[in-house]
Amino acid sequence: MNQNETRTLWLSIGAALFAVFLLYSYTQEKSAELTKQFGARQNVVIAKTDINEMQTIDETMLEITEQPVDFVQPQALNNTDLAVGKVALAPIRKGEQILESKILKPGPLTGLALQIAPNKRAITIPIDDMRGVAKLVKPGDRIDLIAAIDVGRGPKQRREVKTIMQNIVILATGVRISNEVPRLFEKSGNSEYIVKLRDDTSFTNVTVEVTPKQAQDLIYILSTSPGSLFLSLRHPSDNNGPLRLPSSNVYSVLGTTNPDMVRQQTPPPKIIAAPKPKPKKPVSRGGFKSL
Repeated sequence: MNQNETRTLWLSIGAALFAVFLLYSYTQEKSAELTKQFGARQNVVIAKTDINEMQTIDETMLEITEQPVDFVQPQALNNTDLAVGKVALAPIRKGEQILESKILKPGPLTGLALQIAPNKRAITIPIDDMRGVAKLVKPGDRIDLIAAIDVGRGPKQRREVKTIMQNIVILATGVRISNEVPRLFEKSGNSEYIVKLRDDTSFTNVTVEVTPKQAQDLIYILSTSPGSLFLSLRHPSDNNGPLRLPSSNVYSVLGTTNPDMVRQQTPPPKIIAAPKPKPKKPVSRGGFKSL
């Protein structure tokens, strides 16, 4: 490369840098004009899609945009985490800012209907510390339901314990619908903290999600044997199919045999009929036959 070509290259680079500088200066000047005209800009959460009334909001429905401060409405949110899991109290259209006054945490005011899966039912079960895993269950937990029922009559009456339903979802504990277990660390200014879990154990019932047939079965048990249902808490990742478990009773717990079953399995002794006497042959005496 000769001297003229080198000079041309450096002139081109200098011109390009000067053009970039002019463009940057222009954008900064325009930004200053817009800031002066409309004020500073800030992040605001808007609806990415239409959100229906009483619909639970998730991450896919939201996005963050930067808008002039003068255009940001009062109570507008600037963090999507503040809206995720909440319920829309009124319809929110696409592009509309998410206001704190238009969303509400799930609870008694929002109801439970939208939390129920299609073709399922919600039914409430009374519990106490012993029957309800010391009330350490939360909405969203999965449980098995175990029933202790007396069967038979009179002296043959006995108590049977059977797992009647498995992998059942808890929708609410008392009137608490949402689970406050933090998904992520939340920020407050420059510091991070974890939302403290509520230690509310004052509830006396849980609401579970079941099929219509299971709802009938639970009502039958609750109406005929109050206090006979127990909760068994499952691990969140335990999605194994239903286990076939035999019922438990005093004989299965002690490892002994039910005497009634022994009597049923032992065949009755066979009755052997006595042999019939052989008929006597007639004896002939002097031309006469005597029997």
